[in-house]
Amino acid sequence: MKVVAFNGSPRKQGNTNVLIGNVFEELNKEDIETEIVQLAGKKLGGCIACMSCFTNNNHHCAQDKDFLNECIDKMLVADGIILGSPTYFADVTTEIKALIDRAGMVAIANNYHFMRKAGAAVVAVRRAGSIHAFDTINHFFTINQMIIPGSSYWNMGIGQDKGEVASDDEGINTMKTLGRNMAWLLKKING
Repeated sequence: MKVVAFNGSPRKQGNTNVLIGNVFEELNKEDIETEIVQLAGKKLGGCIACMSCFTNNNHHCAQDKDFLNECIDKMLVADGIILGSPTYFADVTTEIKALIDRAGMVAIANNYHFMRKAGAAVVAVRRAGSIHAFDTINHFFTINQMIIPGSSYWNMGIGQDKGEVASDDEGINTMKTLGRNMAWLLKKING
C-alpha cells in the first residue's frame, strides 16, 4: 500500500511538511509506503474550463505543459492521498487549489477514478482560517467519492515560523492519530 502527499506550501521544509511527516511516521510503522511531492517551485496553473478531459477520457488534463499530469499519475497508483497546505487568507494555497480544481475535474470526467481511495487533509495555520482550508480540501475528497479517515480533532497544526508547529503538542498528536486511522482504513479497504 502507498500514500502520496502533496505539500502545497512554498516552504518545502516548513510547518506543513512537519505535519505531513508526523502522519507518515505512523503510516510507515504499519509498513505503508509514503511519498511526498513538493509543489513549491513547480509550474501548476489553474483550470481553464476547456472541458477536454470529458472528451479525451485519458485520465489526464489536456493542458499538459505543467506538473499536473505527473501529480494525477501519482494519485492514480496510490491507495491514499494527502493534500497539505498552509492557510492563506483563510484558504489553501493557489498550488493546492489548482491541483484540486484540475485533478478533480479530470477524475470526474474519467468515471471518478479516485473513488474509494482514502483522502486526508493536513493544514498548517498561524492563528485562524484553517477550518475553511480543511473544508476546501475535504470537498475535493467527497466530490470524488473518496473515504476520509477522522482524527481526534480537525487536521491542523498551529505555528508561524518555520518548524514552530512541532511545538503544538495537540496538533502533532492529531497528525499521529490521523496516521494511525488512515493506516487502519487502508488495511480495511485493501483487505
